Amino acid sequence: MPTSPRLLVVDDEPDLCTLYELCLLREGYAVVCARDLAQARNLLAQQCFDVLITDMRLPDGLGLALLDELNQAQRAEKSIVITAYGSAENAVQSLKLGAFDYLTKPVDLKQLRATVAAALQSRPRQTACEPGQSALRTSRSQDAARGAAQSALERLVGSAPSVLQIKNRIIKVAASMAPVLIVGESGTGKELVARAVHACSHRASGALVAVNCGAIPEHLIEAEFFGVRKGAYTGATQDRNGYFQAAQGGSLLLDEIGDLPLPMQAKLLRVIQERRVRPLGSTQEEALDVRLISATHRDLAAMVQRGEFRQDLFYRLNVIELRTPALRERREDLPALARALLQRLCAESGQHAPELAAQALAWLAARELPGNVRELENLLQRALALSDGRTLDLADFDDAAPVSAGAASPASAPAHSDVGVPSDLQAYLDEQERQVLQKALQEADFNRTAAAARLGLNLRQMRYRIQRLGIVVPAQASSEDEHGV
Repeated sequence: MPTSPRLLVVDDEPDLCTLYELCLLREGYAVVCARDLAQARNLLAQQCFDVLITDMRLPDGLGLALLDELNQAQRAEKSIVITAYGSAENAVQSLKLGAFDYLTKPVDLKQLRATVAAALQSRPRQTACEPGQSALRTSRSQDAARGAAQSALERLVGSAPSVLQIKNRIIKVAASMAPVLIVGESGTGKELVARAVHACSHRASGALVAVNCGAIPEHLIEAEFFGVRKGAYTGATQDRNGYFQAAQGGSLLLDEIGDLPLPMQAKLLRVIQERRVRPLGSTQEEALDVRLISATHRDLAAMVQRGEFRQDLFYRLNVIELRTPALRERREDLPALARALLQRLCAESGQHAPELAAQALAWLAARELPGNVRELENLLQRALALSDGRTLDLADFDDAAPVSAGAASPASAPAHSDVGVPSDLQAYLDEQERQVLQKALQEADFNRTAAAARLGLNLRQMRYRIQRLGIVVPAQASSEDEHGV
């Protein structure tokens, strides 16, 4: 018969140690308690445990020392650290040392049970301290989870060193609860990386809720994130959960986290620290069991320096950083990416995936593709719409003029060849952006919401650019725009 999971609890307060022990014994676990580092080390030397639960501060040192020693010995115990309330630095440090998760005092017993169960679920079947232990038979659900994880990793197409590196890191970081920050240029596949982190984790059976922080109107952000209770405000006719509640037991992806307003950053920090959320209109807080994944194309460190992003929130989100490489950094993956994108696009429309002619592939390879994989996908999708054969030829890409003998390819010709090198690059780029925004506004009758949507921006981003570039918007149009006209 399978043995009960073995837990080691390290805490110097007898009452707390007894409380944790009783709570976990009721779940069917075998629990052993230690009062300090010395006793814990002695127990770890004698036997292997499934989970280590340790207080941060002990009479003879810090509980983090145990984590470091387990890592050095390559032991398989999952570690959970209990920190004092508001001790953000200790919590972040424990996650960086490999802790599965952390809890803050006073510990919520329901959350303790959930965290231990999650740690056990994420643990490998065979431990480093028991090499002779036979692996348990894999269930169908485990096979399905592994298949989903493999599928999510395969969607990260490519064999460039930067792609292989991020795949390896995903597998490593997926096993913990540590927050992940995914950084990279627009169109590099940050959401695909987030989905792979979720699919490879023990939370794969739970939901992955993806939220674009820049797409939510500022006055609705708190309600959308934390939920609303009936009667909280005019129009709140029923209880409604927010994104955090929807991601309970799973993962929450905060895409474009750099667009989150400063007041909401403070509220998000509190939720991360306390692992509890209070819906609007409620007097009760709800415990959270959510793995946080953030993504951005912006330089958050620079935003911190400019006072646009909270430093304490940045440190809490940036425990583990994953960087998605730009397409120009892995040009060798272009043929494989193009084939994979064509297959996916054709599968969605139910048509046969055509071959990509060598001349067309060479034309794509010669382009700068600043929009990365998303731009490549758009080019292929447009070519598919124009193509009527089993091969995508150069002529199907309507931007590609025929290349005659001895003539330079238009893709290789420098853009704006009639413009010399500007003496002030920022001023030149600002002017280009100003012209684009003015044209979009004029064509939308100065409706900023419509112009923003056409440019792939949200209204807040549009307002910021209009103000920064000094673009004049007619007062009547501005008023109409505010009322959604």
